[in-house]
Parts: sequence; C-alpha cells; structure tokens
Amino acid sequence: MKTLTTTEALVAFCDRAANAPYVTIDTEFLRERTYYAKLCLVQMAIPSADGTDGEAVLVDPLEGSLSLDPLYALFRNESVVKVFHAARQDLEIFFTEGNVFPEPLFDTQVAAMVCGFGEQVGYETLVRKIAKASLDKTSRFTDWSRRPLSEAQKAYALADVTHLRVIYEHLAADLERTGRAKWLREELGVLTDPETYVVKPSEAWKRVKTRTHSGKFLALVRELARFREGYAQARNIPRNRVFKDDALLELASTKPRSFEDLSRSRLLLREARRGEIAEGIIAAVTAALDTPPEDYPKMPGGNAKMQVNPALADLLRVLLKAKSEQAGVAQKLIATAADLDAIAAGRRDVPALRGWRHEVFGADALRLCDGEIALAAKGSNVEVVRL
Repeated sequence: MKTLTTTEALVAFCDRAANAPYVTIDTEFLRERTYYAKLCLVQMAIPSADGTDGEAVLVDPLEGSLSLDPLYALFRNESVVKVFHAARQDLEIFFTEGNVFPEPLFDTQVAAMVCGFGEQVGYETLVRKIAKASLDKTSRFTDWSRRPLSEAQKAYALADVTHLRVIYEHLAADLERTGRAKWLREELGVLTDPETYVVKPSEAWKRVKTRTHSGKFLALVRELARFREGYAQARNIPRNRVFKDDALLELASTKPRSFEDLSRSRLLLREARRGEIAEGIIAAVTAALDTPPEDYPKMPGGNAKMQVNPALADLLRVLLKAKSEQAGVAQKLIATAADLDAIAAGRRDVPALRGWRHEVFGADALRLCDGEIALAAKGSNVEVVRL
C-alpha cells in the first residue's frame, strides 16, 4: 500500500491520473472538536489500461510538507471524471481548504438512487450488490488524526476507493443505457454550488427546529443563532460547544438581559454563563427585543398557512407511488411529502415539478390537479386514465 507524503509524489500520481478516464476519491476526516472538518487522509484509485486492478494510493496531508495543489489541479481537469460516494462532506472539505470543486463529478450514492437502488444507499450495500465483495469494518471508528496508521487501517481506507471503480463503471453504464445521465447531472448541481457549504450566521436560525411561529420568538432565535454561528466559525469550534439548540430555545423563552438572568438557566453550560459567550447572548437578546415587528423573520416556505386539499394530496401520493415503481426510482428522490402538500395547496414552485422530476411525475401531477387524468386500479397496479 503506497502512502504519499510529499508534493513530488502526489504530482507524479496526479500526472498518471490525468491520463485515466476517471479517478475514485474518498477522504477520512475529524470534526468532532472543530467547526470545520480536519482533513486527515485522502484515498485515490485509477483503473488500468490493460484490465488489471490499476493503482491505488493514500495521500497523507498530516505528514511532511505535502501540498494538495496537484490534487486541486486534477480536480480542474475536465477530461477526468472524479468519482465519490456520498460526496457532500468530501466536497465541503475541498471547497473550504482549496476553494475548488471537482469537475466533472460523479456521486455513486446519487447515481444508485437514480438507478433504482433505493434511498440513501450505503457504500457497503453497493460493494455487496455490484462488486460482489465484502468490507472489513473493524477500522470504522479509527481516529484518523493519529499516526502511524496500521496496515489494517490503511487497507480499510483503500477499500473505499478500490471497489468504487467497479461500482462507478456499473452505474455509469446503467445510466447510459437508460438515458438517465442527465438526471444525475441535475442532481449533482447542488453539490457543486458554493451556497451549499457556506453557512451564513444570519441564516443559521433556519436550522433550529422550533414549533413556535411567533415573530418575536423567531427574532430571538435568529439573533442567538447568529451569534453562536459567528462565534463558532471564528474560533473553529463546534456550534454545540458554544451552546446547544435546547439551550438556545430556552434562552429565546427566558430572554436574559443580565449575567444574573443567565445564572438561572437550566440548560446553558457553566462556561457560557460568563465571559464572551455570556456577553454575546445578552447582546443577541437585546438586539432581538429591539427588532421592529416588520423585521421579524418568518418560517421558511410558509407551509403553516397553506390550504392543503387533503383528498388531492392523497391522490398525489398514490400517483407518486405508481410513478416511482414504474421508473424504478425511490419515491423521496422524486418528491417529498412536503412537495405533495405544496402541490395540493396550489403551489407550482416545488422541485418535483422541474427537470427530470417533471418528466417522471410532475407533468401527470399537474394534470391530476387540473382534472385531466384519473387514477384506476388494475390488479395490483395503478394506472393513469386520461379524461
């Protein structure tokens, strides 16, 4: 097992990869103690021209003075497909550290869903079903920042890219055969959009789950989440180390205006009741209470006020199930329950009505809403009947 620890060695491998049709890539990282993920290892593999196993390497960014610039140059080489499985966290690391996205990109988890393998299919499942192999899971909980890595740990890491070659070739051929390659390209667009990975402190409140739609309460949630996100980003610590969501909601309810008020909190960590965090909390509460009502935030989507036609929503669910089975694509990949409710409420700006989803489901969903089609049971199947 070859481990690259110098920039020169990485340049040599990337030069060889530049002549390959694709390269499979995975990463190992830690983020339990930091806001941004700490990259600990990069695994890469390329196929061979003569049908043998090809080449696979480990790239160790924690040893020596290795620069990842040669890898980023390979990412920009559009003649080589960059293959990942469940790429989102990997891409976040490379975007944060190198301000680059791999192009063109192929995500085998997304491709597998498009090819009918179900929702959020795991790598181990694809290895078993496509590569006809099994994975050794004994090194799954490795602390990848510790050195030296054992041979077993290295073998475990390399397996994440060696089997991926077989999986990629199988799924790519299936997409080409079914004409669904454009579906995959649509799905991958969000993964190479910088907005996917940039968390703006002013928008952080939308990630906090609350059932309260009061504008004043949401203003408190917004300002507290804004402070927490900015504080965590600036110090590269997990947001929960500042204070957790349950403590944030408690603070939004109790509205502390002094250190004495903070001392009565049941859920706030002791270190957050004094110093910079305490000062930030009080400032956030003050800012929220000074917010005029016209500037109060509103829940995203406004779904709480939708007038959903429940009978139509049920019919759309039946149609979705039929279309999903017909296309061999997971239902949730086509449309979510929220999408169906929005369509039944008259909204036409939902993802299920755009792109390949419109082709598979959305067009008939709109016809159903307009009374142009009906649904009929035929044996165990549901058929569309044009009126």
